[in-house]
Amino acid sequence: MSTKSALDGFTVRHQIIEHEAFQTGMARIEAVHRRSKASGIPSGLLITGLSGSGKSTLRDEYLSRYPRVQCGVADQIPVLSVDTPTAPTVKNLAETILISLGDIAANKGSAEEKTMRIYGFLKLCKVELLIIDEFQHFAEHGRRSEVARVSDWLKSLINHAGIPVILLGLPSCEQTLADNIQLARRFSARYYLKPFSMHSIAEVQVFRAVLAAIESMLPFASTPISTREMATRFYFATHGLIDFISKIVDSAVQRVTGRKGSRIEMLDYADAFKEEVWSEAPDSLNPFIGDDKIRLLNRLGEPFHDLEKRTPRRIGKSGKTGEIPL
Repeated sequence: MSTKSALDGFTVRHQIIEHEAFQTGMARIEAVHRRSKASGIPSGLLITGLSGSGKSTLRDEYLSRYPRVQCGVADQIPVLSVDTPTAPTVKNLAETILISLGDIAANKGSAEEKTMRIYGFLKLCKVELLIIDEFQHFAEHGRRSEVARVSDWLKSLINHAGIPVILLGLPSCEQTLADNIQLARRFSARYYLKPFSMHSIAEVQVFRAVLAAIESMLPFASTPISTREMATRFYFATHGLIDFISKIVDSAVQRVTGRKGSRIEMLDYADAFKEEVWSEAPDSLNPFIGDDKIRLLNRLGEPFHDLEKRTPRRIGKSGKTGEIPL
């Protein structure tokens, strides 16, 4: 493979950066898994986080540690992962689970028949843990009566299957559980995968360490991104969300590759921010341009306005650089 083609495929998203919040999330899933295997008593865990906070990476990494094994009639699936349908019903959620279990007749039968087949396949495939992703679709469903039905069905499935369940989704998942007390009791254990922040010296150090790890992966020399100044710029540019951090870095690398350069400059990060985060950003609000006016982009019409509604505010209203303990 040529150097150019190798760089064309470069992405930091292929790398796992095991920062503290990620490690804690993995440990929480592992604890539920191990405890249920040891005691025979299934438990549940709800993991929430903003879009781009790393929930899918957390799931994928855990799945990689317990891969499917092909053997005979059915695969052995230690950890089964399914995505909640956009408008979940008992029938389409049951069908989604059956498809993931490898049932070639997943679309056949009534909801009751599908449910009975799920129990059979869970035992046949020796499923030890079920992960249900995109659980916020329950809260987003327009018909509350249908949400109640599918929530009750899920509660019954969990009770009868006898395996632990991990729910993953946006913070709006909390509302679905609030509306179903019995389901909420099953998922009283909860973990919030928070974005990186810079509200304390310890948080600044964690964020800079993550940026240093990313910097070590880069295929080119770069304007150092783990300095206090650049950490502040990346924080304001991404709201601390790892997905946006990765997108900006990947885009900057591709810009250098495209011009056959050898170094990632500040302007590359500025252009990458406009390409990946806010295409209409004026230079005056681009965190990688200028020095004294960069701030959180959380006002009306700015990229993180909606996120601010769901994230506890722990810094001053203006969000200026001076309010971060550097």
